[in-house]
Amino acid sequence: MQTVLVYLMFLLTGMVMQAQNSVEVSLRDFKNDNGHVRVGLYNNADSFLDKAFLSVNSEITNKQAVVTFEDLPDGVYAISCYHDEDDNGELNMRFGMIPSEPYGTSNNARGFFGPPKWEDARFELKDGELRKLDINM
Repeated sequence: MQTVLVYLMFLLTGMVMQAQNSVEVSLRDFKNDNGHVRVGLYNNADSFLDKAFLSVNSEITNKQAVVTFEDLPDGVYAISCYHDEDDNGELNMRFGMIPSEPYGTSNNARGFFGPPKWEDARFELKDGELRKLDINM
């Protein structure tokens, strides 16, 4: 019985002590400090650019901003962001399909005749990593 309790204690400790990862995102090259930058963290290809796993808004100072996502489990992620210059809470589009506000994604992935692809923007986190990413707007 004591052996079973010790085993369960180690199992639970391992689950609680599992390494958590962080991502620090430095956003640069804004045209101005108007509005906010809206940053979404995605954890799968199916929801990429549709529904963020986590999101955060940040003020822009001196044409740059920094946001951090903490306590992330091991996995594959991607980041998408846009400069909400008019602070209306959405990415403005021309003709319903061309962004009229600056945007960016992890790995500085850009779309060709369409939005950036998950495969180009994704990155992996594991083993308690602190990943630092730079995104040029």
